[in-house]
Amino acid sequence: MEYKDYYKILGVGKDATQDEIKKAYRKLARKYHPDVSKEPDADRRFKEIGEAYEVLKDPEKRAAYDQLGPNWQAGQDFRPPPDWDAGFEFSGGGFTAGDAADYSDFFELLFGRRKGGRYQDPGGYQRAGSYTTFKARGEDHRARILIDLEDSYRGATREIILKKPVVTPEGHVRTEERTIRVRIPRGIKPGQHIRLKGQGSPGIGGGPAGDLLLEVEFNPHRLYRVEGADVYLDLPVAPWEAALGATVKVPTPAGQVDLKIPPGSYQGRKLRLRGRGIPSRKPGDFYVVLQIALPPADTEKAKEVYRKMAEELPFNPREGLGV
Repeated sequence: MEYKDYYKILGVGKDATQDEIKKAYRKLARKYHPDVSKEPDADRRFKEIGEAYEVLKDPEKRAAYDQLGPNWQAGQDFRPPPDWDAGFEFSGGGFTAGDAADYSDFFELLFGRRKGGRYQDPGGYQRAGSYTTFKARGEDHRARILIDLEDSYRGATREIILKKPVVTPEGHVRTEERTIRVRIPRGIKPGQHIRLKGQGSPGIGGGPAGDLLLEVEFNPHRLYRVEGADVYLDLPVAPWEAALGATVKVPTPAGQVDLKIPPGSYQGRKLRLRGRGIPSRKPGDFYVVLQIALPPADTEKAKEVYRKMAEELPFNPREGLGV
C-alpha cells in the first residue's frame, strides 16, 4: 500500500503546533465538504483530510506516526517495520470521525486496533457535604511490549521503557519516557496482557486511577518460532543421521535435550516433544523440523564420496515428476 503524508495532506509542517493543525483542518474541511464544494474530487479529499486530522490532532497517534521516520515519501510502497509501535503508551481516546473502516488501509494498518472508549466504570455522582461531585475511574492505558521467549518459559522481572506523548504549553508534541518494573508471569503467550493496576490515568473527583494493560509480544528469536503455545526449531541433520537414525543434542528454551531421530527420516519431518512448548496449565509442544544439510564437495575426497553414492544408490529425486 502507499504511504500517506498526513502533514502534506493538511498543508502544515512537521513542527506545526496542535492549534495550527486544527486551523488547517477546519479551513480545508470547509473547502472540500461535499455539501458545498464544487471540486470534482471533493468527497475523496474530504475523507483524506479527515483521516489526516484524526491522526495529527491526537498527540499519541501523531507521535507514533512520526516515529515511522522522515524517509518515506507520499505514494511510496509502504510496510511498517515489525512491532513499530512497541513501547508506545496509548490511553484510548476513542474515534471522533467514525470507525477505522471509514479510513484507508494505511490508517487501518497503523491504528485500526486502537478503537476504544474514554472513561470506564464511572462512579457517578457522590454527595460531599452540601454539594454533589462527579467521580469517575481514570482511563486505562495500553502499550505493546516485547519480551524474550525464555522469559515466558521461566518467568522474569524486567524494566520496560514506555514512551508517552505530551503537548508542551506552546502546543508542540514531544515524547516523555518512563521506566516501569514488570513481573512477567511464566507461561504468558503472545497477545496476552499484563495488567498493572492504578498505572493508567488518574481518576476524576477522587475516583480510582485506571490500569495499564501491557500486550505481550515476543522478540524475534534466532532459533525458535512460536505458534500459539507451540515452539518450533529447524534442526540441521546430516544425510546419514536422517537415513540411519541417530541421537543428537537439541537446544530448547528450557535447556538442552537428547533427541532420537528415527531411521529413514526425511526433509521437513516434524518430531514432537510433548509438553515442552510454552508452559501453562495446558503446556504447548516443542516441534523439531528436520532440515537435511548436505556436506560440501570441496575436496577431492568428498567429491569421490559423492561419485560413489551416485554409482551405488539407485536414487532419482525427480521420480515423482514423471521425468
